[in-house]
Amino acid sequence: MGAISDVCVGRTDRLRRPVTAMVLTNLVNVVPFCLSVEVVTEIFRGYGNPGGTFRSAYLWQLVFVLLAYVAVMVWAERRSYRACFRGAYEMSAQGRLALAEHLRHLPLGRLLCYDPGDLSSMMITDFMMAETGISHHLPQLLGALAMPLLAFACLLWIDWRMALAMFAALPLAVLVLWVTSLLQRRLSGQQLAAKVEAGNRMEEYLKGLRVMKAYGLVGARFVRLREAFAALRRAAIRQEALLGPLVLLSVAMLRAGLTLMVLCGTYLLAGGHLSVSVFVLFLVVGSRVFDPLTTALTQFVEFRYYAMAGGRILRLMREPVMPGCAKAPACGDLVMEHVTFGYADQEVLHDVSLTFRRGTMTALVGPSGSGKSTLLKLAARFYDPGDGRIVYGGADLSGLDPEDYMQHVSMVFQNVCLFHDTVRNNIRFGRPDATDAEVEDAARRAACGFVSRLPGGLDAVIGEGGCTLSGGERQRISIARALLRDAPLVLLDEATASLDPENEAEVQRAVSALVAGHTLIVVAHRLKTICRADNIVVMDGGRVVEQGKHEDLLRAGGLYARLWRLQATTDGWRL
Repeated sequence: MGAISDVCVGRTDRLRRPVTAMVLTNLVNVVPFCLSVEVVTEIFRGYGNPGGTFRSAYLWQLVFVLLAYVAVMVWAERRSYRACFRGAYEMSAQGRLALAEHLRHLPLGRLLCYDPGDLSSMMITDFMMAETGISHHLPQLLGALAMPLLAFACLLWIDWRMALAMFAALPLAVLVLWVTSLLQRRLSGQQLAAKVEAGNRMEEYLKGLRVMKAYGLVGARFVRLREAFAALRRAAIRQEALLGPLVLLSVAMLRAGLTLMVLCGTYLLAGGHLSVSVFVLFLVVGSRVFDPLTTALTQFVEFRYYAMAGGRILRLMREPVMPGCAKAPACGDLVMEHVTFGYADQEVLHDVSLTFRRGTMTALVGPSGSGKSTLLKLAARFYDPGDGRIVYGGADLSGLDPEDYMQHVSMVFQNVCLFHDTVRNNIRFGRPDATDAEVEDAARRAACGFVSRLPGGLDAVIGEGGCTLSGGERQRISIARALLRDAPLVLLDEATASLDPENEAEVQRAVSALVAGHTLIVVAHRLKTICRADNIVVMDGGRVVEQGKHEDLLRAGGLYARLWRLQATTDGWRL
């Protein structure tokens, strides 16, 4: 959490530099025009007044100052560019890393409330928009706002009438822009939602291509994707059609101030109440002071859109992480006391009390949907129970540091997650300091003999998600990873589901070797793989209905005995 706090707290300080640089750049760019006014004034004084003297040396000095000032402008622009863009890219990079770290600390239940496409959009698209807003729009907008204020203060001191005429329409332009921002808040939210939905449907479409091909479907028949893109198109057009004219109206009002100033200056000049040099000064400054503000106003709608993307990121980063700061015991029994848990409003586990003894193997069996995998996730502290508590080594799990507790857990998931890296590094993932010999031993014990057939062996690079491997091969790499980690608590969720009978027997022997000194919890549908478990827990409807050894449960003639008979019957089927 320290990295997140540093990024969030330092955000304002990091913006101060690019905004200051942009304001100074705008001021620097006005100076040559003011010097040009001095040149015009000097020419009028030399030629316009009877008996006036033309100071050619002074004019040449002004020309040389203007030429030298070109270097100052280049330096200021370069400093502004570096401050704006380097600051934005650094913040974006650190922000992405901080968000990724924050997601790792979130409870799995909160994380699953977000669609994967939505999280991907936040991590890539929203940060990209925030990056553009910080590097381009925000410094320009604040710098453009500072320019008229400073100019108004200076021009008011020179001639208050001309200054008031120049900025008379500014309050009306700001009022129109304020109304625009209120309307945009609703429209931009709709467009962002449409963009996220389109991204989700696109991801779904790409993942479902194999199914669509198998059933002879074509892209045009994927209705939800087409409707999502149509909704995004309508939201984008609606926003541009409604907000564009209002922004142009505010810009027109802003430009109207220059027209009022010219009319006022002409009137005062004709009446002899204003000098030509002051009039020229107002013309030059007026033509320059509104240019940055006009550009910023035209980009204001886009900036507000980017600000909403940044708001989505901040809301996710404010999601509370899992509590707990105590160190986990080195080892011990895992005890569930009257645990009740559900997803959203649907209760899955009801008053479950179980003890998983250290150095024993406990198997969780039962029909699909009975709560076995949910129980395993609670044991791994992916969630905290709604009622009751879970104790590890005498310590309440809710008070333990989640990161420290996970150092004591190895887990083999039903859906294996592999990375686009070598087989060796995928096995070493859970224990980066493992030696090559230890990695090779874990691969051997997990029956990863197929690795020798890969080009490069353990150093062969597998595709993202292990796409170049079969399901059984991915599962064996995942088991090797758990064996190498050698954690006190080992959780196996259908670890042998994708293995052939020969490799299943080898892996079973490796799993049996894990029991010594470890707490092993196994979820299994193939009952013959857990016959030798020290305790078999039978679940049904989120409750524990039976538990005991294999022979005892068969003699009891309950649900376990019925499941055993069914599997024995189906194992004899032949096609």
